[in-house]
Amino acid sequence: MKVLVTGATGFIGSNVVRELLASGYQVRALVRPGSNTVNLDGLDVELARGDITEPSTLGPALQGCQALFHVAAAYTLWHRTPSAIYRANVQGTENILSAASAARLERVVYTSSVAAIGHPAGGGPGTEATPARLGHMVGHYKRSKYLAEQVALKFARQGLPVVIVNPSTPLGPGDIKPTPTGRIVLDFLNGRMPAYLNTGLNVVHVRDVARGHVSALNKGKEGERYILGHQNVTLSDLFQRLASITGLRAPGVRLPVGLALALAGLDYAIEGWLLRREPRIPLEGVRMARQPMYFDSSKAVRELDLPQTPIEEALADAASWFLERGYVTPSRQTRLRLKATEQARPV
Repeated sequence: MKVLVTGATGFIGSNVVRELLASGYQVRALVRPGSNTVNLDGLDVELARGDITEPSTLGPALQGCQALFHVAAAYTLWHRTPSAIYRANVQGTENILSAASAARLERVVYTSSVAAIGHPAGGGPGTEATPARLGHMVGHYKRSKYLAEQVALKFARQGLPVVIVNPSTPLGPGDIKPTPTGRIVLDFLNGRMPAYLNTGLNVVHVRDVARGHVSALNKGKEGERYILGHQNVTLSDLFQRLASITGLRAPGVRLPVGLALALAGLDYAIEGWLLRREPRIPLEGVRMARQPMYFDSSKAVRELDLPQTPIEEALADAASWFLERGYVTPSRQTRLRLKATEQARPV
């Protein structure tokens, strides 16, 4: 079977490509002109030049394919032009799924996010059945992913064989940008994380997320969503685990949310509004952190056989990858003593 992968040069997408190749699929990658293709170097992948925001490029890219993995998205908590996030995530999804429908594909796997899933009113982890409302979504990224998932569900109702996967917080190799998720680890490695917030998140190895995608192609039920996650941890616990793995000191100061919001607002005003560059403290990220982002991935474990790699391995793989590719400053490199590097797999 030949499959088209959008977002194939990115973090999740490149790991999906590797998993597809390992499973014997022929892979065509939709690549925008000028994209950094380092994550695809050395792989037996056919490149198709195109862009999900350019509908005329999508039909030719899908020609001869039987399935689609729509992974591409603008994963950012800040953008100079917020409308660009909606153009990529919402209109881009409309464009590619329209093309997939016209091509009469056998299967589509759409990469959504836990950002599109709600939080139970009484606390506890969210599930695929937890309702969400657009008005409760914090920031442009979450709103755009919620709207994009609604597009995917619309196509599913119209008969397109779509399976939706909702990754939580993936960590591991291949995070070239890095994503907001990877930046948590990278800022820790570079000593730019002096304090932490009293919040939590669901962490999963990106390799497990990739395997969940491929499993969704074969085992997922059309029109269903599957949370691709693993372990719920507090941010403080995450840093303690990173400290154990790297030999670096974990931040010991818990920052009150009110103070964090004030600092992020000031940073946004100076960096984002005046200087028109990405703030160091993501205001939307701080706002999201007021609600721990815990989720239950048992449905994917049960129905997709989603692997549950220990998150220590995900952290070690991410740290090793950033270190080996020069993301860590020289002064911090000398202080790193990775204890689990042998678990890391080169990408």
